[in-house]
Amino acid sequence: VQLQASGGGLVQAGDYLRLSCAASGRAAENYAIGWFRQAPGKERASIASISWNGGRTLYDDAMKDRFTISRDNAKTVVYLEMNSLKPEDTDTYYCAAAPWTTLAADEYNYWGQGTQLTVSS
Repeated sequence: VQLQASGGGLVQAGDYLRLSCAASGRAAENYAIGWFRQAPGKERASIASISWNGGRTLYDDAMKDRFTISRDNAKTVVYLEMNSLKPEDTDTYYCAAAPWTTLAADEYNYWGQGTQLTVSS
């Protein structure tokens, strides 16, 4: 499974942004997809995970109020919508594929390359 994250960039505090994760490869549509974030020198933090059919979602408690995960299986794309962005949301955002819906990074088998988000104050 190959994953391509996109949609990052430079935005202002308070803005909305949507990240995309395009999955391809054998049975990519059968995997749960998760979003994570990581700053240099810090551990990777979970944001959300969505099941293969979109029927189940999990959110990290710190992220659930402003972030929404969804997927379009027809296009094998998973989205992360982010509202009311803050400077502390500045990170590299990664998507990953796992056999089941989970927030545990070590349960993910495949990782994308990450997309950088910078939020200016």
